[in-house]
Amino acid sequence: MLATTGVAVPSAQAQNAIVLDTITVLATKTAEKTSESLAAASAVTQQQIERSMPSKPSDLLFGVPGVSVQERADDPGSAVNIRGLQDFGRVAVTIDGARQNFQRTGHNADGVFYLDPEMIGGVDIVRGPVANINGSGAIGGVVSFHTKEADDILAPGKTWGILTRGELGSNRIQGAGSIFAAARVNPNFDFLAGAVERSKSDYRDADGNLIPNTGFDDWSGIAKMTFRPADGHQLKFGLINFDSRYNTGQPFFFDFGPPFGTLETTSIYATHVQNQIANVRWTYARVGDALFDSDGSVYWTRTITDQTKIAGLGTAFGAEGDIGDSRNFTIQTIGGELHNTSRFTVGALRNALTYGIDGFQDQVSTAGFGTEFTPSGERTVSGGFVQLKSNYSTLLEIIGAFRYDRYTLDGGGLQSKGDRISPKITVGITPLNGITPYVTYAEGYRAPAITETLVAGVHPVFPQFPFLPNPALKPEVGHTREAGLNVRFDNILTAQDSFRGKFNVYRNDVDDFIELTLVPHLGVGQSGLTCNAPVFINPFGPPIAPGFCEQYQNLSKARLEGGEFEMVYDAGAWFAGLAGSRVRGHNLDTGAPLAKIPPDSMTVTLGGRFLDRKLTVAVAWQAVAAKHQEDIPRDASGDLVFPATGAYNLVNLYIGYQPAPNVLASFSVENLLNEQYTRYMTAYPNEITQTIVGFPQPGITVKGTLKILFDDGAVRKG
Repeated sequence: MLATTGVAVPSAQAQNAIVLDTITVLATKTAEKTSESLAAASAVTQQQIERSMPSKPSDLLFGVPGVSVQERADDPGSAVNIRGLQDFGRVAVTIDGARQNFQRTGHNADGVFYLDPEMIGGVDIVRGPVANINGSGAIGGVVSFHTKEADDILAPGKTWGILTRGELGSNRIQGAGSIFAAARVNPNFDFLAGAVERSKSDYRDADGNLIPNTGFDDWSGIAKMTFRPADGHQLKFGLINFDSRYNTGQPFFFDFGPPFGTLETTSIYATHVQNQIANVRWTYARVGDALFDSDGSVYWTRTITDQTKIAGLGTAFGAEGDIGDSRNFTIQTIGGELHNTSRFTVGALRNALTYGIDGFQDQVSTAGFGTEFTPSGERTVSGGFVQLKSNYSTLLEIIGAFRYDRYTLDGGGLQSKGDRISPKITVGITPLNGITPYVTYAEGYRAPAITETLVAGVHPVFPQFPFLPNPALKPEVGHTREAGLNVRFDNILTAQDSFRGKFNVYRNDVDDFIELTLVPHLGVGQSGLTCNAPVFINPFGPPIAPGFCEQYQNLSKARLEGGEFEMVYDAGAWFAGLAGSRVRGHNLDTGAPLAKIPPDSMTVTLGGRFLDRKLTVAVAWQAVAAKHQEDIPRDASGDLVFPATGAYNLVNLYIGYQPAPNVLASFSVENLLNEQYTRYMTAYPNEITQTIVGFPQPGITVKGTLKILFDDGAVRKG
């Protein structure tokens, strides 16, 4: 959603404000209000983060139209879905500019990131490939998380501050504690350091059932330094570490009869995940310098997953690994970008010419049992862009851009490469003050991932079938047509009230869409490889070797289309918001639905501010439609790739009280109606029955937090 920014403990007047005038640079790399951006752009600010009291990244994105999150309840990793597109970089997720490209093949999303929400100061989102100047591959959109800064802790005029926060929650037990310290040594140097510890036990669903292995223990740390060595110049250095320990896998017991008896069949893994990020960013902007407005950064990010098998069938049963065996998945990404904006006028036109280069390299390394499905390899992706943004008075805005992308991929003795130029054009007019319709055509280019190109091996357990590599895999090309409307009004019913709205409809035709596809026995897949899959029928259950292969292949064309809207009204004493989205996606060759299309949803927010705005009460209601069988594709065995889900309603309550300017006590109730529900795509496999089972979500959960900011003069009294 879109809102104003604020310090970590906002003033009583600003607490939970939802005015849509956040400044963003994500859509065009030039500063503009989110409500005025000619793109499907949204922002999540510190006030909204306070109100959601998040325990995981998906809580940060609650209610953002067109955005959903796939995650397993027994893994803290999250995968962002925008307009039905996700996995393998279709949505570019960055943390302080560092791309998060981690992927591990299994029964989860093919591309997740790890992050504690307590570290986050805000989130910017752009839906669709209109933000292709932010890097290659993002045919679905971009989600940019930015972590806390010294200015989020230090009020103007303060030289040091310590922000502390403690949280306790129900649904068994959960808790978190954090501390962030910042100092402004002088106008040219400040720093921030912080740590978060979070622990959660296995939760119960609304029916009271305990969901195993849904607990975790996390620790995170951050350090930042900012230097201003000369007029207009700024250097930022940052380090982030995320560390999580948990068990993943859902226990299932099966009676094999004599001589085996009842055995735990599902593999359970003791898991340790680390996500480490280091970055350096330089910016230059000086009043009066129209030629140079520059921004450059380099980053390194490494995600490591170490797993040890602690339960489940062993290799004697055709399973992956024996108890005590270990495996490792590591991806290291090194990247950077540099761009500059030059401003000039030509007659009555105000112009901003932005041009730059960017690139990254993924290095994937895996070891141990079952890692052949996440092959090692190296991929280098780079590109450059030029964009011209022209404004005629307040009436007309035109944005034109071209982006050049290229990639090379190497691993397992196989190689592939490619390049392309992708255009973009946006035209917006403001015939009446506060009303701006616009239209966009934009293309995006996504290079195949290492796994999609190189995956090979035999699926473990039942049914056993080979994966075929495909070095001939072509990149995906998205062609998006979009029409939008921005609405902005102030002082409507009362003085200083405001209304902001964004509405848009779109169609994204993706050429050479990459999908995991069945290759029949002795059939020839793409790249000319023949499927020599064995056939062995098991008379006692599912086939052990059903006689087919699977391969990532290009579909000639897929279509995703839909619409989104978000509106907020803020009258000071009370506020309201409404957001919703609808998306449909199909393989245009066969008419079959695409797998990862989220159900329709709508979110309503109502709130009020009382006691001289020291007390804020807000209620959020999210209605999510059912996902029916006919809207879900089937796998090679004829089974649904994800289980169908019913419609559900979530109601969350928030109460925040600020007795003093630097003290905030918060209380929330999640799933207030204790509704039993399952989110689409949040699922795990039953390895014996060969079915996919949805995770029941947590039942009613109560949380309470206390946040105190100490600064020059300790806690200021209200």
